[in-house]
Amino acid sequence: MTEGTIQKEQVIDAIKRVYDPEIPVDVYELGLIYEINVYPVNNVYVLMTLTSPACPSAEQLPGEVEQRVREIEGVNDVKVELTFDPPYHQDMMSEVAKVELGFM
Repeated sequence: MTEGTIQKEQVIDAIKRVYDPEIPVDVYELGLIYEINVYPVNNVYVLMTLTSPACPSAEQLPGEVEQRVREIEGVNDVKVELTFDPPYHQDMMSEVAKVELGFM
């Protein structure tokens, strides 16, 4: 039996179900996801940041991203790494997020 290959779009869809509790926009549209890699054995790597190093959700958000990605059928393993380089800036938000938050 051959396992299906996880698509990056599936990972993005899963991540879009994670919201910063202080901002009514998902972490993907906020620009907190820097990198997504899906490896041939269905291992997924996500590099993400937070809106600030002092973010009260620092403990919660990476774990929630990992949990959502693990829910994708066929995922073998998930690694979520947190970085603050480059530092987050509001310009990293998608247009969707900027409209939602009234920046446009």
